[in-house]
Amino acid sequence: MWFFLAITGYFLLAVVLVLDKFILSKSVAKPVVYTFYSTVFLLAAFGVAPFGVDLLQGADYWWAIASGFTFGFGMWTMFCAVKEGEASHIDPFIGAVTTIATYALSIFLLNENLSSAQAAGVMVVSFGTLLLAFEKSKTHHGFHAGFLWAIASGIFFAISSIAAKYLYDHHTFLTGLVWSRGTAGIFGLCLLFLPSVRHAIAHTPHKKAKTYAKRHARSIVVANKVLSVIGIIMLHYSISIGSVTIINALAGAQYVFMFIMIYGLTKCLPKVFREYFTKHELAVETIAIVLVTLGSLFFVL
Repeated sequence: MWFFLAITGYFLLAVVLVLDKFILSKSVAKPVVYTFYSTVFLLAAFGVAPFGVDLLQGADYWWAIASGFTFGFGMWTMFCAVKEGEASHIDPFIGAVTTIATYALSIFLLNENLSSAQAAGVMVVSFGTLLLAFEKSKTHHGFHAGFLWAIASGIFFAISSIAAKYLYDHHTFLTGLVWSRGTAGIFGLCLLFLPSVRHAIAHTPHKKAKTYAKRHARSIVVANKVLSVIGIIMLHYSISIGSVTIINALAGAQYVFMFIMIYGLTKCLPKVFREYFTKHELAVETIAIVLVTLGSLFFVL
């Protein structure tokens, strides 16, 4: 069950990642502002607190804060990375870093052990995901500053997942979900201390904005965040009943979905969304997709 929940969640988040790049390039220019919109809605998680959510005890509050705030920083640095490079390369790289960092941290912090087949699956998926990160575009060739942001993002997301898994292991799923995501909403609220965020919220786009994306920026952002919340709930439930390392490794499937979407949009609707592809890139990324698929099979065989 956890496998199919994770795959479905990753499909929804693949759609979210494509829309993230579209929004950052067409609607909301500043990563910190988009981070606010991506996290503050999670405050709504506290709205279900009366329906069976327990209070935490002692150090568990710090685990909740760690999960929520590192998730927020992970989003911020991810948007900075995507702003610098192409989503079809940056996001898979973040996924590989997250998988490797989660694997290392889970051994020391959660005492999580994987079978030989599962460990092999993690390595194969990570390698395939790194291949998906190979970038050659009109502005970049190989490693660039965006990948530095991506490394930071992957580490933040790994810490967030580990902290959330700790909460799920010691509390009910609903309690862990509300506290780990609600604190991410508090992180978003803290961003209001930044003048650039307050200015962006106060500023209403002109009704005669030239592009559809500008005119309907807030509606697009809200729709995207609804998809994100549904995907996150599916993933966190799968984390609560499965291995955090394996589920993070399955993020490779998310980047396969995303690559297919981006390539399809580039070919069919270049005026809406376009990324630069070479024949060599397509060959490398096809191999990567095969590796990710094979690696994922290690988790269910």
